[in-house]
Amino acid sequence: MNKAYLELSDIHMSFTRGGRTTQVLKGIDLKVRQGEFVALIGHSGCGKSTVLNIVAGLLKASSGGVIVDGREVNEPGPDRAMVFQNHSLLPWLTVYQNVEIAVNKIFRDRLKPAERKEWVLHNLEMVNMSHALERLPSEISGGMKQRVGIARALAMKPKVLLLDEPFGALDALTRAHLQDEVMRIQSELRNTVMMITHDVDEAVLLSDRIVMMTNGPSATIGEVLAVELPRPRDRIALADDARYNHYRHQVLQFLYEKQRKVETFGAGRSAPAMASRAA
Repeated sequence: MNKAYLELSDIHMSFTRGGRTTQVLKGIDLKVRQGEFVALIGHSGCGKSTVLNIVAGLLKASSGGVIVDGREVNEPGPDRAMVFQNHSLLPWLTVYQNVEIAVNKIFRDRLKPAERKEWVLHNLEMVNMSHALERLPSEISGGMKQRVGIARALAMKPKVLLLDEPFGALDALTRAHLQDEVMRIQSELRNTVMMITHDVDEAVLLSDRIVMMTNGPSATIGEVLAVELPRPRDRIALADDARYNHYRHQVLQFLYEKQRKVETFGAGRSAPAMASRAA
Protein backbone atom coordinates (compact mmCIF):
# COMPACT_ATOMS: atom_id res chain seq x y z
CA MET A 1 0.00 0.00 0.00
CA ASN A 2 1.19 3.55 -0.72
CA LYS A 3 2.09 5.85 2.15
CA ALA A 4 -0.91 6.34 4.44
CA TYR A 5 -2.59 9.72 4.54
CA LEU A 6 -4.72 8.72 7.53
CA GLU A 7 -3.29 6.13 9.90
CA LEU A 8 -4.87 4.51 12.95
CA SER A 9 -2.17 2.74 14.94
CA ASP A 10 -2.85 0.10 17.63
CA ILE A 11 -5.84 1.94 19.07
CA HIS A 12 -7.29 0.63 22.30
CA MET A 13 -10.23 2.28 24.02
CA SER A 14 -11.77 1.60 27.42
CA PHE A 15 -14.53 3.38 29.32
CA THR A 16 -14.98 3.31 33.10
CA ARG A 17 -18.41 3.79 34.62
CA GLY A 18 -19.40 3.12 38.19
CA GLY A 19 -16.03 1.61 38.94
CA ARG A 20 -16.33 -0.89 36.09
CA THR A 21 -14.03 -0.72 33.07
CA THR A 22 -15.10 -2.02 29.67
CA GLN A 23 -12.75 -2.36 26.74
CA VAL A 24 -14.58 -1.10 23.66
CA LEU A 25 -11.80 -1.25 21.05
CA LYS A 26 -8.77 -3.49 20.89
CA GLY A 27 -5.81 -3.07 18.56
CA ILE A 28 -7.37 -1.06 15.71
CA ASP A 29 -4.84 -0.70 12.88
CA LEU A 30 -5.82 0.92 9.59
CA LYS A 31 -4.04 2.85 6.85
CA VAL A 32 -6.06 4.98 4.44
CA ARG A 33 -4.69 6.45 1.21
CA GLN A 34 -5.29 10.05 0.22
CA GLY A 35 -8.51 10.27 -1.79
CA GLU A 36 -9.73 6.86 -0.62
CA PHE A 37 -13.34 6.23 0.48
CA VAL A 38 -13.48 3.78 3.40
CA ALA A 39 -16.66 2.49 5.05
CA LEU A 40 -16.80 1.02 8.56
CA ILE A 41 -19.54 -1.55 9.04
CA GLY A 42 -20.49 -3.85 11.91
CA HIS A 43 -23.23 -4.64 14.37
CA SER A 44 -24.46 -1.94 16.73
CA GLY A 45 -22.21 -1.57 19.75
CA CYS A 46 -19.02 -2.65 17.97
CA GLY A 47 -17.39 0.76 18.44
CA LYS A 48 -17.66 2.24 14.94
CA SER A 49 -18.66 5.67 16.22
CA THR A 50 -15.93 5.50 18.83
CA VAL A 51 -13.37 4.98 16.06
CA LEU A 52 -14.76 7.95 14.15
CA ASN A 53 -14.79 10.16 17.24
CA ILE A 54 -11.15 9.28 17.95
CA VAL A 55 -10.19 10.24 14.38
CA ALA A 56 -12.18 13.47 14.80
CA GLY A 57 -10.34 14.24 18.03
CA LEU A 58 -13.56 14.23 20.05
CA LEU A 59 -12.28 11.27 22.08
CA LYS A 60 -8.75 10.38 23.10
CA ALA A 61 -7.79 6.74 22.75
CA SER A 62 -6.67 4.89 25.88
CA SER A 63 -3.57 3.93 23.91
CA GLY A 64 -2.43 4.15 20.31
CA GLY A 65 -2.93 7.13 18.05
CA VAL A 66 -4.09 8.72 14.81
CA ILE A 67 -1.96 10.47 12.22
CA VAL A 68 -3.44 12.70 9.49
CA ASP A 69 -1.08 13.89 6.76
CA GLY A 70 1.93 13.34 8.99
CA ARG A 71 0.52 15.10 12.09
CA GLU A 72 -0.75 13.45 15.26
CA VAL A 73 -4.40 14.00 16.18
CA ASN A 74 -4.80 15.26 19.75
CA GLU A 75 -7.93 17.41 19.49
CA PRO A 76 -10.64 18.46 17.03
CA GLY A 77 -9.42 20.50 14.08
CA PRO A 78 -10.57 21.89 10.73
CA ASP A 79 -8.50 19.27 8.90
CA ARG A 80 -11.22 16.78 9.91
CA ALA A 81 -14.90 17.61 9.33
CA MET A 82 -17.74 15.49 10.70
CA VAL A 83 -21.24 15.02 9.28
CA PHE A 84 -23.61 13.39 11.76
CA GLN A 85 -26.84 11.46 11.23
CA ASN A 86 -28.54 14.45 12.85
CA HIS A 87 -27.83 17.41 10.58
CA SER A 88 -26.71 19.63 13.54
CA LEU A 89 -27.72 22.86 11.82
CA LEU A 90 -28.25 25.96 13.95
CA PRO A 91 -32.04 26.48 13.79
CA TRP A 92 -31.93 30.29 14.00
CA LEU A 93 -29.56 30.63 11.03
CA THR A 94 -30.47 30.39 7.35
CA VAL A 95 -29.03 27.78 4.99
CA TYR A 96 -26.46 30.32 3.80
CA GLN A 97 -25.57 31.42 7.34
CA ASN A 98 -25.10 27.83 8.55
CA VAL A 99 -22.31 27.39 6.02
CA GLU A 100 -21.03 30.95 6.36
CA ILE A 101 -20.39 30.57 10.10
CA ALA A 102 -17.93 27.73 9.47
CA VAL A 103 -16.23 29.53 6.59
CA ASN A 104 -15.80 32.71 8.64
CA LYS A 105 -14.33 30.82 11.56
CA ILE A 106 -11.70 29.05 9.46
CA PHE A 107 -10.94 31.53 6.66
CA ARG A 108 -11.54 34.97 8.22
CA ASP A 109 -7.81 35.79 8.17
CA ARG A 110 -7.10 34.14 4.82
CA LEU A 111 -9.95 35.20 2.55
CA LYS A 112 -11.54 38.57 1.88
CA PRO A 113 -15.30 38.91 2.60
CA ALA A 114 -16.17 38.63 -1.10
CA GLU A 115 -14.03 35.50 -1.43
CA ARG A 116 -15.68 33.93 1.61
CA LYS A 117 -19.12 34.67 0.18
CA GLU A 118 -18.16 33.12 -3.13
CA TRP A 119 -16.84 30.02 -1.35
CA VAL A 120 -20.06 29.60 0.67
CA LEU A 121 -22.14 29.88 -2.49
CA HIS A 122 -19.88 27.46 -4.33
CA ASN A 123 -20.30 24.74 -1.71
CA LEU A 124 -24.07 25.18 -1.52
CA GLU A 125 -24.25 24.98 -5.28
CA MET A 126 -22.20 21.78 -5.16
CA VAL A 127 -24.93 20.10 -3.09
CA ASN A 128 -27.75 21.68 -5.14
CA MET A 129 -28.97 24.01 -2.39
CA SER A 130 -28.52 27.38 -4.11
CA HIS A 131 -32.30 27.78 -4.35
CA ALA A 132 -32.79 27.78 -0.56
CA LEU A 133 -30.16 30.21 0.72
CA GLU A 134 -32.56 32.25 2.88
CA ARG A 135 -34.58 29.38 4.31
CA LEU A 136 -34.32 28.27 7.92
CA PRO A 137 -33.72 24.60 8.78
CA SER A 138 -37.36 24.30 9.87
CA GLU A 139 -38.40 25.25 6.34
CA ILE A 140 -36.52 22.53 4.48
CA SER A 141 -36.70 18.72 4.34
CA GLY A 142 -34.45 16.26 6.14
CA GLY A 143 -32.55 15.47 2.97
CA MET A 144 -31.98 19.16 2.30
CA LYS A 145 -30.69 19.64 5.84
CA GLN A 146 -28.16 16.88 5.27
CA ARG A 147 -27.09 18.56 2.02
CA VAL A 148 -26.40 21.75 3.97
CA GLY A 149 -24.47 19.78 6.59
CA ILE A 150 -22.33 18.23 3.86
CA ALA A 151 -21.79 21.66 2.26
CA ARG A 152 -20.71 23.09 5.60
CA ALA A 153 -18.23 20.25 6.13
CA LEU A 154 -16.80 20.56 2.60
CA ALA A 155 -16.51 24.33 2.96
CA MET A 156 -13.96 23.76 5.72
CA LYS A 157 -11.65 22.17 3.11
CA PRO A 158 -10.97 19.21 5.42
CA LYS A 159 -8.19 16.75 4.74
CA VAL A 160 -10.51 13.99 5.96
CA LEU A 161 -14.32 13.96 5.74
CA LEU A 162 -15.96 11.87 8.47
CA LEU A 163 -19.53 10.65 7.90
CA ASP A 164 -21.41 9.11 10.84
CA GLU A 165 -24.40 7.36 9.23
CA PRO A 166 -25.30 10.59 7.41
CA PHE A 167 -28.24 9.05 5.54
CA GLY A 168 -29.58 6.77 8.28
CA ALA A 169 -32.66 8.85 9.12
CA LEU A 170 -33.72 9.51 5.52
CA ASP A 171 -36.30 7.79 3.35
CA ALA A 172 -35.00 5.39 0.71
CA LEU A 173 -35.38 7.72 -2.28
CA THR A 174 -33.74 10.71 -0.57
CA ARG A 175 -31.00 8.43 0.70
CA ALA A 176 -30.29 7.20 -2.84
CA HIS A 177 -30.14 10.75 -4.20
CA LEU A 178 -27.70 11.85 -1.50
CA GLN A 179 -25.53 8.78 -2.01
CA ASP A 180 -25.28 9.74 -5.68
CA GLU A 181 -24.40 13.33 -4.70
CA VAL A 182 -21.67 12.17 -2.35
CA MET A 183 -20.21 9.91 -5.06
CA ARG A 184 -20.25 12.79 -7.53
CA ILE A 185 -18.63 15.26 -5.11
CA GLN A 186 -16.01 12.78 -3.96
CA SER A 187 -15.05 12.02 -7.55
CA GLU A 188 -14.61 15.75 -8.21
CA LEU A 189 -12.76 16.69 -5.02
CA ARG A 190 -10.98 13.40 -4.30
CA ASN A 191 -11.65 13.79 -0.59
CA THR A 192 -10.36 11.21 1.84
CA VAL A 193 -13.56 9.87 3.41
CA MET A 194 -14.31 7.58 6.36
CA MET A 195 -17.97 6.68 6.71
CA ILE A 196 -19.95 4.62 9.21
CA THR A 197 -22.93 2.72 7.87
CA HIS A 198 -25.23 -0.18 8.76
CA ASP A 199 -26.32 -0.51 5.14
CA VAL A 200 -24.45 -3.19 3.19
CA ASP A 201 -25.55 -1.90 -0.23
CA GLU A 202 -24.46 1.61 0.71
CA ALA A 203 -21.04 0.38 1.79
CA VAL A 204 -20.45 -1.53 -1.46
CA LEU A 205 -21.80 1.27 -3.66
CA LEU A 206 -19.74 4.08 -2.16
CA SER A 207 -16.52 2.53 -0.91
CA ASP A 208 -13.06 1.68 -2.16
CA ARG A 209 -12.65 -0.54 0.90
CA ILE A 210 -15.05 -1.86 3.53
CA VAL A 211 -13.68 -2.30 7.05
CA MET A 212 -15.71 -4.96 8.85
CA MET A 213 -15.56 -4.84 12.63
CA THR A 214 -16.04 -7.69 15.06
CA ASN A 215 -18.67 -7.59 17.77
CA GLY A 216 -17.89 -5.78 21.00
CA PRO A 217 -16.73 -5.58 23.66
CA SER A 218 -13.03 -5.50 22.69
CA ALA A 219 -14.04 -5.00 19.06
CA THR A 220 -11.37 -4.95 16.39
CA ILE A 221 -11.09 -5.09 12.62
CA GLY A 222 -12.18 -8.52 11.46
CA GLU A 223 -11.76 -8.21 7.70
CA VAL A 224 -11.04 -5.51 5.13
CA LEU A 225 -12.67 -5.91 1.72
CA ALA A 226 -11.34 -4.06 -1.33
CA VAL A 227 -14.23 -3.06 -3.63
CA GLU A 228 -12.74 -3.07 -7.11
CA LEU A 229 -15.68 -1.69 -9.05
CA PRO A 230 -14.98 0.96 -11.70
CA ARG A 231 -16.11 4.54 -11.13
CA PRO A 232 -18.39 6.29 -11.80
CA ARG A 233 -20.83 3.74 -10.39
CA ASP A 234 -24.41 3.36 -11.54
CA ARG A 235 -26.64 1.80 -8.88
CA ILE A 236 -29.09 0.45 -11.49
CA ALA A 237 -26.39 -1.25 -13.55
CA LEU A 238 -24.71 -2.62 -10.43
CA ALA A 239 -27.88 -4.40 -9.31
CA ASP A 240 -27.18 -7.11 -11.90
CA ASP A 241 -23.38 -6.95 -11.68
CA ALA A 242 -21.87 -10.26 -10.50
CA ARG A 243 -18.92 -8.50 -8.84
CA TYR A 244 -21.20 -6.15 -6.91
CA ASN A 245 -23.27 -9.04 -5.63
CA HIS A 246 -20.12 -10.97 -4.75
CA TYR A 247 -18.88 -8.09 -2.56
CA ARG A 248 -22.31 -7.73 -1.02
CA HIS A 249 -22.39 -11.43 -0.21
CA GLN A 250 -18.96 -11.27 1.41
CA VAL A 251 -20.04 -8.47 3.77
CA LEU A 252 -23.30 -10.22 4.64
CA GLN A 253 -21.44 -13.46 5.26
CA PHE A 254 -19.12 -11.70 7.69
CA LEU A 255 -21.94 -9.93 9.53
CA TYR A 256 -24.42 -12.80 9.78
CA GLU A 257 -22.26 -15.91 9.82
CA LYS A 258 -18.81 -15.03 11.12
CA GLN A 259 -20.22 -12.42 13.50
CA ARG A 260 -23.62 -13.93 14.15
CA LYS A 261 -25.52 -12.08 16.82
CA VAL A 262 -28.63 -13.70 18.25
CA GLU A 263 -29.81 -11.01 20.63
CA THR A 264 -31.67 -7.91 19.48
CA PHE A 265 -29.35 -4.99 18.85
CA GLY A 266 -29.44 -1.39 17.70
CA ALA A 267 -32.75 0.44 17.55
CA GLY A 268 -34.82 -2.64 18.25
CA ARG A 269 -33.44 -4.51 15.20
CA SER A 270 -32.38 -8.12 15.22
CA ALA A 271 -29.66 -9.48 12.95
CA PRO A 272 -32.22 -11.12 10.61
CA ALA A 273 -34.13 -7.81 10.42
CA MET A 274 -30.98 -5.96 9.49
CA ALA A 275 -30.17 -8.59 6.85
CA SER A 276 -33.65 -8.10 5.43
CA ARG A 277 -33.05 -4.35 5.23
CA ALA A 278 -29.86 -4.96 3.28
CA ALA A 279 -31.55 -7.42 0.90
